Amino acid sequence: MKQVCREEGVDLSTPVTVRRLSPDEAIGEEVGDEFVIRRGKEVVIEARLGSARGQAFTDHPSDWTGTLDEVFALSVDEVKHRAIVVAVLNALAAKLGLASHVVHCREEDPTRCGSELVAQLKRSFPKTRKVLLVGLQPAILAALMDELGTQGVRVVDLDPENIDRVIRGVPVGNGSADISEDVDWCELMLVTGSSIVNGTLDELLAMSHDTSKPVVFFGNTIAAVAAVADLERICPFAREGHPLVH
Repeated sequence: MKQVCREEGVDLSTPVTVRRLSPDEAIGEEVGDEFVIRRGKEVVIEARLGSARGQAFTDHPSDWTGTLDEVFALSVDEVKHRAIVVAVLNALAAKLGLASHVVHCREEDPTRCGSELVAQLKRSFPKTRKVLLVGLQPAILAALMDELGTQGVRVVDLDPENIDRVIRGVPVGNGSADISEDVDWCELMLVTGSSIVNGTLDELLAMSHDTSKPVVFFGNTIAAVAAVADLERICPFAREGHPLVH
């Protein structure tokens, strides 16, 4: 991205600020406790880069101030630094017109997301009848079960509070364990974009490649990387990051 900045004339000394958003700021007041952001288990951080903004979803949030050059120097071995870098990349990609929908949806949209996402998925993969959802998003899981039934959906998650829960007859598996059997079972992997922050992205892409199972990402967190790396992503109601709009 440094090279892209140079080609586009972006000054690497441009100031960048990153801050944690409250649940109301991130998703609005109408969203219920079934969403992890509302419970405070994970947080949306927002990067501001001039008139552009970008966000990332993480369980290691932090505030940060510096320059673009200093962002690129951060060690992505640390989760909190990966989250900062991803949020800034989303803001930068929005500023340069490389990616859209880099800001989390709000108010009624997180609940509406499930049915619209599954409708788009069905149009792209009309014959798919078995989906592995990697990362529990309640509205998406509900819409998948409505479309495919309980026998057509499996879900895994990293949150210990979700693991072993049974939701409408579908048990939540442990995403930290070996999920190769679930990948073998499914016809498509539907993966949270926050996998780029929590460190599971490379492994999931490798499993998709090794089994020839298509993978589709959801959420705004992976917007910039998906655009640059040509990864398929669906995020029906995410907001634009440039110019600054709410």
